[in-house]
Amino acid sequence: MFTVAALYHFTRFKNHLELREPLQKKCEDLGISGSLLLASEGINGTIAGTYENIEKILIYIKKMPGCADLEYKKSVSKLPPFPRMKVKLKKEIVTMGQPNIDPKARVGHYVDPSDWNSVLHDPDVVVIDTRNEYEVDIGTFKGAINPQTSSFREFPAWWEKNKAKFQNKHIAMFCTGGIRCEKSTNYLIGQGVENVSHLKGGILKYLEEMPKEQSEWEGDCFVFDARVSVRHELKEGPHKLCYACRQPILPEDKERSEYEHGVSCHKCKSKTTETDKSRFRERQKQIQLSRKRGQKHMAGYDEN
Repeated sequence: MFTVAALYHFTRFKNHLELREPLQKKCEDLGISGSLLLASEGINGTIAGTYENIEKILIYIKKMPGCADLEYKKSVSKLPPFPRMKVKLKKEIVTMGQPNIDPKARVGHYVDPSDWNSVLHDPDVVVIDTRNEYEVDIGTFKGAINPQTSSFREFPAWWEKNKAKFQNKHIAMFCTGGIRCEKSTNYLIGQGVENVSHLKGGILKYLEEMPKEQSEWEGDCFVFDARVSVRHELKEGPHKLCYACRQPILPEDKERSEYEHGVSCHKCKSKTTETDKSRFRERQKQIQLSRKRGQKHMAGYDEN
């Protein structure tokens, strides 16, 4: 059993470039896999390993400059969720493309998972799902607005186009683990919205803490590792990943005529060229050859 930790923290690193190599080495020494993003604004990512070594790496990260209050959520996975460890340098730890965003300055009011249902039931509150369309497609909260964005960069433009509908309303937002809402609530405050809230700890914390019989969540929650989706108590969901378009599909979708393992699914077959498909087939061939040599890939990546 693997322990998975989804984490993020906004802090102003003086030189995040110098932090990358020591963090990469520490993760490798502990047998940690996953992906961590470092930017001048902080750290974000998901990692996996043994329970003991995840505890050790979290202690290490908390000792990094300004990271004592690191936010993280733990869950478990039966299979290794990641093939390797990567610490990457980025301009933003979650890309919104708005230069004046600063979650360290001010964010919306945090709503604990235990209080979130009352927000959902309040007729004077507009609830917005800040995630991307493919994430919303497999699960969301009852009555939440779906901006139908394909990337977080599109959210400001969506807001600009639709803000007149929400004039003088209380806006409540949610996302997978909370990080996008740190930026989106700061953005709305900068746009003059006075009453802004967001779900503390995101969907993952809600699914962890809220009893299923009291839940307002419908469907499953997409996660960025080999589990693909989770549900209440953070149990693994039924979804698999199409490794051509990286979107979640159900096991029965593999029976559809559009599905070819590692090459296409019903969501993407018409969106890629034959050249793309040939490249995907070659990639899949190399994965299978690596598998025969005993080399590891992310769980599910080389499954048929």
